[in-house]
Amino acid sequence: MSLTDTQAPAANGAAAPYLTRRTFAIISHPDAGKTTLTEKLLLSGGAIRAAGQVRARGERRRARSDWMKIEQERGISVSSSVMTFERDGITFNLLDTPGHEDFSEDTYRTLTAVDAAIMVIDAAKGIETQTRKLFEVCRLRDIPIITFVNKIDREGRDPLEALDEIQEALALDVTPMTWPVGMGSDFFGVYDWRAKRFMTSGEGRGQRCDTVIEVDGPRDDKLTDTVFAHVLDALEENVELGADAYPAFDREAFLEGHMTPVFFGSALRDYGVEEIISFIAGFGPAPHSQPATSRVIRPEEPKVSGFVFKVQANMDPKHRDRIAFVRLCSGTFKRGMKLKHVRAGKTIAVSAPIFFFAEERELAETAYPGDVIGVPNHGQLRVGDTLTEGEEIHVTGLPAFAPEVLRRVRLSDTMRVKQMRQGLQDLAEEGLVQIFKPQIGANWIVGVVGVLQLDVVIERLKVEYGTEIGFDPVQYNTARWVECDDETTLRKFLDSNRGSLAQDRDDRPVFLFKNAWEVNYISEKNPDIRFRETREIVHNPDT
Repeated sequence: MSLTDTQAPAANGAAAPYLTRRTFAIISHPDAGKTTLTEKLLLSGGAIRAAGQVRARGERRRARSDWMKIEQERGISVSSSVMTFERDGITFNLLDTPGHEDFSEDTYRTLTAVDAAIMVIDAAKGIETQTRKLFEVCRLRDIPIITFVNKIDREGRDPLEALDEIQEALALDVTPMTWPVGMGSDFFGVYDWRAKRFMTSGEGRGQRCDTVIEVDGPRDDKLTDTVFAHVLDALEENVELGADAYPAFDREAFLEGHMTPVFFGSALRDYGVEEIISFIAGFGPAPHSQPATSRVIRPEEPKVSGFVFKVQANMDPKHRDRIAFVRLCSGTFKRGMKLKHVRAGKTIAVSAPIFFFAEERELAETAYPGDVIGVPNHGQLRVGDTLTEGEEIHVTGLPAFAPEVLRRVRLSDTMRVKQMRQGLQDLAEEGLVQIFKPQIGANWIVGVVGVLQLDVVIERLKVEYGTEIGFDPVQYNTARWVECDDETTLRKFLDSNRGSLAQDRDDRPVFLFKNAWEVNYISEKNPDIRFRETREIVHNPDT
């Protein structure tokens, strides 16, 4: 089946509103160009008038999707932003995930709230470690993947080599949608071999994409008059090889997560951006069903349901605000609705829900499945909470991970203990850190997925809570949640190991291990005890 033979869901007035929603994330390794692509997608969608490069200097704009001070200073994304924009009758909800090496659990949980993902790969470096990690999270949930091979305006690997790596390393069928016409100093543009279009620049070779030329094929006179002969020879050969070696686009295989369409481009020079956003609009998945404790929640259901996948405190430094990011699963949400907070067993009025664009917000009068709304609250809502129109049901699938870095908190001013603990509790609810309260000793231990998060914690406690802290090393290097089917056996184990035990913020027992050898030794010695690296976030009413 070819791309042109495949029909996308109708996006007209007769279609259910949720069918016009496209909720997706962008995943990548550091420096692959994710933030630049995010900016250009927003620019293409009309969400902003000017895109700022990541390493902006002087009077040039900062990246608009990075609102936190440390993000602006380092030119990276350390939290996940949500940006909503519309184009041609389609509402796009772009969830921006950190791409640097030391991202947090927030990144993983954001991927539970999307229906598709764009995987950005550097044309020269190929698939890197962080990309592979994030891809595996997507695979666990069968999230459809669109691949963008970025930076083709620089010297990079052969396109066929890039396609083969994606196919072999990720066990995905690949179908190229566009093809680079040259690379590096010989870069002339991008060829859409199915639509027979040549995207190039009227400003000169390798400049910003501003011209689209309809062509009959790689040997069209419009190409031969512009492109070097050896570049056209390679293009023609590759198009022929690609047509024979790779399957045609199959929308069903794509939606099931078995096939990835591959776009070659340069986000910096605007090559491939229009093609990706048009593809998502026409062929990307509408909101999918969501697993829950007693049944599956379907987007076409009339009653509203949604789940909190992220909590962010102090997005507006002028106000001590606290925003819960809620992904809607079903129904038609209206501002002012009263929804049941299932964990607490209480009804809350959602009177000021908001849509986001980085720092900028607007009131959300109506929202549909697939949309992400912000619900201001004072700490009632936590990650993993479910909101419904009355049904007792919990959305499942939100993970918590055992931290890979543990540090003891050192407080500079002991008079600021209350502020420090409040700040750490808030950051723990965001998923930035985990808090462990040792059974012996008063100083809290924090756990993070990556070392960079420690710098973020220090910065945010100083700026947002007026509290200066430091971190001291501890003898432990990993933590595991402790579980056992037999309460007596569990209690006996906990009583005899108090020196290595702590409680997390939900008072669950956690064993602190010194090294991997100790994990194996203690596990073998206590076969009835389970030491969990991950746990499902499903809150009980009393937690």
